Amino acid sequence: MSDIKLFRLADGKATELQGRASDLEKPLQALIEANLLPMLGIRFVATEYATGKTHGGRIDSLGLDENNSPVIIEYKRSIGENVINQGLYYLDWLMDHQAEFKLQVMDALGTAAASQIDWSSPRVLCIAADFTKFDAHAVQQINQSVELVRYRRFGDDLLLFEQVNTIGSGRAKERAREIAADTPLASVPSSSSSAGDRTYSEWMASYGHEMAELIGSLDDFIGSLGDDVQRKELKLYMAFKRLKNFATVVVQKNRLLLFLHIDPDSIASLAPNMRDARMFGHWGTGDLEIAISSLDDLERAKPLIVEAYEGTI
Repeated sequence: MSDIKLFRLADGKATELQGRASDLEKPLQALIEANLLPMLGIRFVATEYATGKTHGGRIDSLGLDENNSPVIIEYKRSIGENVINQGLYYLDWLMDHQAEFKLQVMDALGTAAASQIDWSSPRVLCIAADFTKFDAHAVQQINQSVELVRYRRFGDDLLLFEQVNTIGSGRAKERAREIAADTPLASVPSSSSSAGDRTYSEWMASYGHEMAELIGSLDDFIGSLGDDVQRKELKLYMAFKRLKNFATVVVQKNRLLLFLHIDPDSIASLAPNMRDARMFGHWGTGDLEIAISSLDDLERAKPLIVEAYEGTI
């Protein structure tokens, strides 16, 4: 059960608001679907999507997240409903029907969005009034991106989401050290290099100890901000998120480009290694770019990383 408490402060007194978490009804699903982007960083694609006679199912909500990854959203409407198994069932369908999903994205979001779908990390998002300890344990044992989100309603105008589990919490530093120590540069795959963009994994494999330590230190600091930090490696960048992204990292030869979800206009004077990322296209998400080439650069960026983290909830 959740131990979240919400208080209204007035005249120096705190009054607890009593949250309610009855079975999730259709009107609440419709409200969430209409606000997927500001609430969860997900673009709405379809609702109550039928998976055909052979598969015989109906996906509650389909979306495309800020990292261009497909998202299946299932809502737990009763105590006996197992949305985790349902979500995994639909995930198998999704991976077998990528062309069908792409057409849905094209209809809902346009050709450009459909062309950018990243099939490397599809997600299942389960939203419920509550989960049991067995639910949380189950998703830890399966090698899939399943996220549990608990909701509470406070009155008619407040809706709270609480992240129950985290995924993708592996550490980059150990991985970078192992690759740098064991992988000769000549053995690094070059398939995407020929296409003009080296993948995140390829850059990591080419790093020596100095850059491996730098990205490991960045990863460790971000991971230390809270138990709710999720780390998600995509093809061309690394994303750090709570319910939504708050930082992404693009790796280059001698530096890291850190993109933070911070309004550049809120900073009085941008440092020489900072840029307003709204002014140009880039991999990853976030409006403020910070180039990090040394541990000193990272140290100066830490207060802004904290600000981005705290600003996502």
